[in-house]
Amino acid sequence: MSSYVYATARTPFGKFNGGLAGVRPDDLAAHAVSAALARAPGLDPSAIDDVVWGNANGAGEENRNVGRMAVLLAGLPCRVPATTVNRLCGSSLDAVLIGSRAIETGDADIVLTGGVESMTRTPWVLPKPAKGFPAGDAMAVSTTLGWRLVNPRMPKEWTVSLGAANEQLRERFGISRERQDEFAARSHQLAHRAWADGFYDDLVAPVEGTELTRDEGIRPASTSESLADLKPVFQEDGTITAGNASPLSDGASAVLLGSAAAAERIGADPLARVAGRAAFALPPQEFGYAPVEAANRALTRAGITWDQVGAVELNEAFAVQSLACVDAWKVDPEIVNTKGGAIALGHPLGASGGRIVGTLAKVLRERNQRWGVAAICIGVGQGLATVLENPEAGPR
Repeated sequence: MSSYVYATARTPFGKFNGGLAGVRPDDLAAHAVSAALARAPGLDPSAIDDVVWGNANGAGEENRNVGRMAVLLAGLPCRVPATTVNRLCGSSLDAVLIGSRAIETGDADIVLTGGVESMTRTPWVLPKPAKGFPAGDAMAVSTTLGWRLVNPRMPKEWTVSLGAANEQLRERFGISRERQDEFAARSHQLAHRAWADGFYDDLVAPVEGTELTRDEGIRPASTSESLADLKPVFQEDGTITAGNASPLSDGASAVLLGSAAAAERIGADPLARVAGRAAFALPPQEFGYAPVEAANRALTRAGITWDQVGAVELNEAFAVQSLACVDAWKVDPEIVNTKGGAIALGHPLGASGGRIVGTLAKVLRERNQRWGVAAICIGVGQGLATVLENPEAGPR
């Protein structure tokens, strides 16, 4: 049995302290749920067998199983179950893969998947004292991004910052600052063009009560020359800047999956078939390179090779890790992130996987390509990938 993508939707992605800062993450998630189901006109929500939802932080307003909260806040029947999964940046892609497996094994016929993150609204946390009434000070720890409350038994080389880890990747593969800035400028320019051309109009659903209608971080005037003026962030002689890395972001995405037999109940034809899946892991500091083998394995499981792939959506956590992956795959860079990527669009951790799946499914149809790859790097050394097949494209 195969599993199919039937509908996708996402919010615009907001900047840190930007247009979505006033919206709780559970409300963002509920909005994405409702927007995806609005694209499935024949579906009775009570027919949804399960909801699998991604979230990376889970420390604030998205606590207590935000997937279940989204179902309830969206007004779905209480009988619709939901779970929340955490694979950090890959959480919503993991949700898609989990949902597709449930369908292919016959455990479900229709599964709603997706994810959410409000990096603006993530709280500070305080560790509990080992004993009552401690005499010393306590320090609040931000849960916005990266390692926190680290176990002292973790090797130091594993717990470097995300940026420092990617500076190591840059040194390993000799990826220049110029290439990174060119890649980042391209992301902004392609994202701006895609919005201007109307590509995102039916993928993005603005959130009621906000004024944000488009992804907030796009800077169309960006050039490699303008980005070259920015100073390195993580080390004095480094190359990673605020301009060639993804920003802190807020947003949610949703992907409706079903079996072939579910088409009539959903009231829509499938957009894509989930043809292959894979996860892979490396030492934690090498996380940016983990999508390489994840995608290779997903292609093998789909029974195809890279020369058959017509489109790639690779989440741009950093320009340097994106370039390292594209170089390793030896694919034409022009088929990668043709509608912009996370450097421009934003990277709300738990929502990015759903975004790249929705974008890839539409790009395959727009370009009449049969095969596409969606891949994402994940903190603490992991990568995920899936292969989508466009059911309307001919053999290639």
